[in-house]
Amino acid sequence: MGVVHRFIGREGAFGWEGKAPEEYVTETAKGASINWLIGPREEAPHFAIRYIEVEPGGHTSLDNHEHEHGVMILKGKGRVLMGQEEVEVGFGDILFVPGSERHRFRNAGDEPFGFLCVIPRL
Repeated sequence: MGVVHRFIGREGAFGWEGKAPEEYVTETAKGASINWLIGPREEAPHFAIRYIEVEPGGHTSLDNHEHEHGVMILKGKGRVLMGQEEVEVGFGDILFVPGSERHRFRNAGDEPFGFLCVIPRL
């Protein structure tokens, strides 16, 4: 049977029942958290959905790995490095980051920057 994690966001904070954000821990990330919404715990065999939030002045790690990403911006403003180019993004923007392309998500505003990120199950 499928699983529902109900949205419980309030006053600009995003959350889901039964899910808790974790610190986005890498040597190069700063001020970011990650919440695994769909993945191994839900027994999803092919993909994972994560909600990542970056505080003002923060960023995710600078990554380059084989798997691709599908991303939808849900709040705030950001700058995303994809390959050699950095682009500005905001609410509703959708990005595709190909596998093996260098990438980093950086908060470009004074409020939290949050996005959904879909990846293959690792």
